[in-house]
Amino acid sequence: MLPGKMSYQDLVERFRWNVPERYNIGVDMCDKWADREPDRLALINVRPDGSAENFSYGAFRSASNRLANLLRDRGIGRGDRVALLMPQAPEVPLAHIAVYKLAGIIVPVAELFGVDALHYRLSNSGARVLVTTRASMSKITEIADALPDLEYVFTIDGATDGSEDLHAAMAPASEDFTPEDTCADDPAVMVYTSGTTGPPKGALHGHRVLLGHMPGVQFAHEFFPQPGDRIWTPSDWAWAGGLFNVLYSSFHFGVPLVAHRFGKFDPDRAFALIAEHGIRNAFIAPTALKMMRTVPTPSKRYNLALRTLFSGGEAVGRELQDWSRKELGIKINEVYGQTECNMMIGSCAEIGVWRAGSIGKAVPGHTVAVIDEVGQPVATGETGQIAVQRPNPVMFLEYWGRPDATREKYIGDWLLTGDQGFRDEDGYFHFVGRDDDVITSSGYRIGPGEIEDCLIGHPAVSLAAVIGKPDPDRTEIVKAFIVLNDGYEPSEALSGEITEHVRTRLAAHEYPREISYEESLPLTTTGKIIRRLLRDRE
Repeated sequence: MLPGKMSYQDLVERFRWNVPERYNIGVDMCDKWADREPDRLALINVRPDGSAENFSYGAFRSASNRLANLLRDRGIGRGDRVALLMPQAPEVPLAHIAVYKLAGIIVPVAELFGVDALHYRLSNSGARVLVTTRASMSKITEIADALPDLEYVFTIDGATDGSEDLHAAMAPASEDFTPEDTCADDPAVMVYTSGTTGPPKGALHGHRVLLGHMPGVQFAHEFFPQPGDRIWTPSDWAWAGGLFNVLYSSFHFGVPLVAHRFGKFDPDRAFALIAEHGIRNAFIAPTALKMMRTVPTPSKRYNLALRTLFSGGEAVGRELQDWSRKELGIKINEVYGQTECNMMIGSCAEIGVWRAGSIGKAVPGHTVAVIDEVGQPVATGETGQIAVQRPNPVMFLEYWGRPDATREKYIGDWLLTGDQGFRDEDGYFHFVGRDDDVITSSGYRIGPGEIEDCLIGHPAVSLAAVIGKPDPDRTEIVKAFIVLNDGYEPSEALSGEITEHVRTRLAAHEYPREISYEESLPLTTTGKIIRRLLRDRE
């Protein structure tokens, strides 16, 4: 944990990791609180109709022990994989806690995945159990015969042909369960991450990953927790950001977590939820923030009490920062990481570690550098690859079944992020782009993030994505894909206006030489723009 509120330099000098040799996430998340304060509020589940149900740590301990006993009775134990395919719901932390106490491995799977993506993850992980919903069973039924390892399927909202009702199956099980004795390095959770080439890889993390995240969470949430804190994210809890940054941190610190399933993200409903439930701390991805930015004068329309807001997954940009300061009265603390090693760079406006256009400084406890192709740190201001040094509690154990890919992730003791960036003279890191996203045009290396941020500063532009389109003369040209705000129509005049907007605000070599107007942009389940699909179109 961070030693307390103090200057950045003092935090770095005084920070020490304290990761016990024997450690279990499930005990940390639930049983420690149930022993001390069984009635302490853990989760507020806001149903689609707006009604809410509260869950205590005592209730989670009783239910998780039942589930752990049920799974053990079915032969599930240490090292077995249990997949979760659910929206934000109480059964998600319930399953996490139970499987960790059983020494199993959780495999979170995003609800928006199609059958091919589901088949690959369930098959590759060798999941023996799946916990899901009736709505997702049609996908599972389609691929069930091709999943020989999958023995048990439970649905949280009633049995189907091919699944058992989870709560009915748990009901007769005992509430007494002795958690398995686990090491901090024992495997606990595996999150699949898509690379630039080849199929997704399962990033396997040990139990220590929870503790590894906490300094970054405390930093970005400005010395979280503070009295009255209450946390929420619209991000899928199957994503590393929603799981590690929010679900883990809320249960670890005993801060109430608000859960709500959005069928489709609604920015007005998001503000209403924040106001109605007194949410003080939020993690919101940039794409969702861009949608919330379209809501006029939210602080006048809603009684907001936000204390902290942090964001990551892609560049936040100056436009969103300016909007947040003006409309919400707070700065967005930008953070940086990836599934394999998350939350190692961040911002903390309260102590002055914040710079618009930057992703922050190295979080205390993490050694981060910008390196060249042979693993040597580059000069200040020079672009290279962002890398983080091992050993590190937040760092993954390995790629599941991919020792070759695991080895290739490192140069010496540096874990390679695959992201281009630079570090300025004050120690702030700046994100330039993914290795494969960086545009090379007429000898210039151009990061798409800054151009996209500039584009959404134009009043006509709602969303924007920028890629390098192959060009015989310039190697690549900048091409922009734009979704317009209501009230605007594509035209040559508008394209000229948008082009000039970028040319005058950034640089002559960075303006888009082609613009394509789109109804929507391809997004990952976590809200990141999939530039690769746009490049494939070209």
